[in-house]
Amino acid sequence: MNASVTPSALGRLNHVALVVDDLDKACHSWKHMLGASLSERQVLPEHGVTVVFIDLPNTRIELLEPLGDGSPVSRFLEKHRGGGMHHICLEVSDISAARDELTAKGARILGDGTAKIGAHGNPVIFMHPGDFHGTLIELEEVPL
Repeated sequence: MNASVTPSALGRLNHVALVVDDLDKACHSWKHMLGASLSERQVLPEHGVTVVFIDLPNTRIELLEPLGDGSPVSRFLEKHRGGGMHHICLEVSDISAARDELTAKGARILGDGTAKIGAHGNPVIFMHPGDFHGTLIELEEVPL
């Protein structure tokens, strides 16, 4: 890692996540109205969601549907009928070092602070939206 780059130095925007109340309808809209290329569905019980990714030339859009009533995104749908933007995902080179650096600066990490494996098979953590003006931020470890 370049000595001038801190662990929390931001990489590229990995994706923007949208919560939807009906994944089939959302996939239909994106594919048939906009001609989007869709990934296969992934069921992620550890995160309480089913996801589909839309690949764009410069990033991805993640469609999230709750996996049961206890899903974290179920609460989001209660407040945002029909769905909406849930979070943005930014890349970092070392998730543990980024977490430690950010918490030392006062940022709050959601959950117990332990990274979980996300939809791309990489470690992820979520940062409290209250620290970023209402925006939930996911950090994903990828080689930068």
